[in-house]
Amino acid sequence: QVQLVESGGGLVQAGGSLRLSCIASGSIFSINAMGWYRQAPGKERELVAASTSGGSTNYADSVKGRFTISRDTKNTVHLQMNNLKPEDTARYYCNAGTYYKRDFWGQGTQVTVSS
Repeated sequence: QVQLVESGGGLVQAGGSLRLSCIASGSIFSINAMGWYRQAPGKERELVAASTSGGSTNYADSVKGRFTISRDTKNTVHLQMNNLKPEDTARYYCNAGTYYKRDFWGQGTQVTVSS
């Protein structure tokens, strides 16, 4: 089992920045990839950014050039969000993918961008 705790959400004006953090505990040795997803009201959950243990990253087209994912350690992942837009408003979820093909999710943190 892997437990994930997110922090760093909040309310910010358009053009502002926020930094999300996620710390994993439990069976962290089993974690391969960690990433961030988001879900806005009435929409499906979507991938924002992900980082594998090998160092590769991928981003949604809508956030490229504005968001940066980073991993300090095997069990910590951050999402630096710059130049935020109202359409970035959503609940952001930390995700951990394990080597045995099971995903774990955090409770989410709300990001609200005002225009």
